[in-house]
Amino acid sequence: MLNQHDGFRILNFPAISEDSIRRDLRELAAEGKLQRVHGGALAVSTAIAPYETRKNVQTQAKKIIAQKAAALIKPGNVVIVDGGTTTGEMVRLIPKTLPFTLVTHSPSIAVSMVDHPLAEVILIGGQLYKHSLVTVGAAMIESIQRIHADLFFMGVTGIHPTAGFTTANYEESCVKRALSERAAETVVMASPEKLNSASAFVIGGLELASTLIVEESLNDKMSQALAKLQIAVI
Repeated sequence: MLNQHDGFRILNFPAISEDSIRRDLRELAAEGKLQRVHGGALAVSTAIAPYETRKNVQTQAKKIIAQKAAALIKPGNVVIVDGGTTTGEMVRLIPKTLPFTLVTHSPSIAVSMVDHPLAEVILIGGQLYKHSLVTVGAAMIESIQRIHADLFFMGVTGIHPTAGFTTANYEESCVKRALSERAAETVVMASPEKLNSASAFVIGGLELASTLIVEESLNDKMSQALAKLQIAVI
């Protein structure tokens, strides 16, 4: 009999024991083919690939999403921008005549703003997490606590109705959650490979976000989960 658990299919035959199924799931997880969660398994996010690889994944979708995101920034806003390939695309689209304050823990995002004369840039220091080109660590918390931002553009590697927002690094998940707590609104930009998938470390439930920006229509389960939480979808 074919059962489906949150998008991941498992073939169940009477002769196969639960121990055998668990062993198979452990092996598939070790090979990076699925992400185990409490009560089952989900499709593993492909957004955990190295930074240079991710720059060439879903490039058109990221450009469309980045355009929608950049339009949300208004003059005078204090905006926290996470690291990542989609946020990198977004900051390139911010008008050079826009006066605002950008706060980031991504050196590459900060450097990309050097030719924006009206933008004030605040770079939060810490230990460099090379996979995402962002800083992480406990030393950042004091700096983060001094921020009151209008928007936080948060990067994630997985978005799922029950697993919530996830990423592949524990320290990074803690920093993202802390940054979200310092913004009036958290905006998540979701290219297709991140939807209905999960990574190992939880940033928070879907309620963490106020807005989700996507390039294509969502499935019914995701749409219903977002509507229930009154999360806007662009």
